Amino acid sequence: MTGNRQTNWAFADAYVAEDEVLSWARDRARDAGLRSVSPGAGAALRLLAASVDAKAVAEIGTGTGVSGIHLLHGMRPDGVLTTVDPEPEHQQFARQAFRACGFASNRARFIPGRALDVLPRLADAGYDLVFCDGDRQEVMDYLAESLRLLRPGGLVVFEGVFANGRTVDSGPQPTEVLRLRELLRAVRESQDLVPSLLPVGDGMLCAVKR
Repeated sequence: MTGNRQTNWAFADAYVAEDEVLSWARDRARDAGLRSVSPGAGAALRLLAASVDAKAVAEIGTGTGVSGIHLLHGMRPDGVLTTVDPEPEHQQFARQAFRACGFASNRARFIPGRALDVLPRLADAGYDLVFCDGDRQEVMDYLAESLRLLRPGGLVVFEGVFANGRTVDSGPQPTEVLRLRELLRAVRESQDLVPSLLPVGDGMLCAVKR
């Protein structure tokens, strides 16, 4: 990558400024050893949620609330974010961050638990957007559940699909990277999806359900 392209990428990633609450949530994630979406990826999530006028969003991987804040900012004022995470203590940080942003408590539904145990309980075709930022070993299962959960015209979004460059590295890779490659092929070849791969953050795979 040329220096100019790296500079452009850095400029794009920082184009939408983040406030003190997002910085606080990022710090809590860093303290817990968690990955957070980059500012550019967060801005893309806001845009995507706004583009489908999202009223119902499902999130796999609450973390400390960084991505949830971006999603809620892009959603309709009466929209509800359903967010799933196996670590309730992380969700407590997210609750604090959402409250500090001024979001009413009924704007977010927190469900502690493993995503593949929780998602089957959610309503078929009941969601405008599904954001997947959980266990990379399970991304193919997340895709199947997302197709069930989304209404026609809804969006599925996967974060971190570049895996810090390992996804396109020709050398031997761990199972989680092989699962990401499988996901990328499946989404690109699906007749039920209209895909795009966005070079923001650590790679964002987006697709519209036909």
